[in-house]
Amino acid sequence: MREAPARRLWLAGCLIIGGLLGAVSRAAAAESLLPCDGCELRLGVGGTYHFWGRTGGTVIPVTLSFDHDRYELGLFRMATHQTTGESDPHVSRLLAEPYWGVSASRRWRLIGRPRWRLLFGFGVSYKSESDPLNSTRWNFASQLAMRVRLSDSGSDLELSVRHWSNGGIRLPNRGQDFMTLSYAF
Repeated sequence: MREAPARRLWLAGCLIIGGLLGAVSRAAAAESLLPCDGCELRLGVGGTYHFWGRTGGTVIPVTLSFDHDRYELGLFRMATHQTTGESDPHVSRLLAEPYWGVSASRRWRLIGRPRWRLLFGFGVSYKSESDPLNSTRWNFASQLAMRVRLSDSGSDLELSVRHWSNGGIRLPNRGQDFMTLSYAF
């Protein structure tokens, strides 16, 4: 029963992103929205997981990269509850309520090819709520991202695997794990 709202939210997010992609061109976004030359705005959708499996959370990321993808600022909405044992509602346990998160990371290019590149990022994140995943609001943030160039005009898709953790400074520290797929304007 709990999966129906998450699926609707996922579908709504995909439709909104699809509408934005069709309505806004990269050139228009760069001229009107972005504060600097070499900046990129990315909008996306994603989901939460942990090493034991899916936790059922929907993530809506909005990120801004600058200095030609060397730095990234991100705003993340963990839009749905995250639970364990999602397939059996009688056994499921709440891991996190919906919350807001922000991150700032330095990114390094590990591999660069004409049509794709692999990036690693490390920095800090802040969560609006502490929960059984992280007992602290301030955490370390790491990411591994693959960017694929869609066209010569600069449109890219980025698949990112992200982890926010306090590094065991305070327990519990399971960490927040999530994947996002974003479109770069």
